[in-house]
Amino acid sequence: MCRNIKTLFNFDPPATDDEVRAASLQFVRKISGFTKPSKANEAVFDRAVDEVTEIARKLLDTLVTNAEPKDREVEAERARARALERFGAR
Repeated sequence: MCRNIKTLFNFDPPATDDEVRAASLQFVRKISGFTKPSKANEAVFDRAVDEVTEIARKLLDTLVTNAEPKDREVEAERARARALERFGAR
C-alpha cells in the first residue's frame, strides 16, 4: 500500500488537495490495516483521513527549501523509466 504514497513537496505545480487526500487515505489504510473499514469503524476511519489530510496540507504549505521545484512531467518520466527497468515492458 505505501508504494502509492508519493512525495508531494516541492513540485511545480504544487500538490493538489486530491493528491494530499489520496496520500492521507493510503497512510490511514496502512496503519489501520483496513482497505475499507467496517460500518462500525467507518466514521472514525473517515475522521482520521480528514485529520491527516489537514495536517499534511499544513506541513506542505509551511515547509521551505532553496531547491528549485521539480517538474511533474520530468519526475513522471523518470518513474516510468525506473518501472520499465524494474518490471520490463508489459
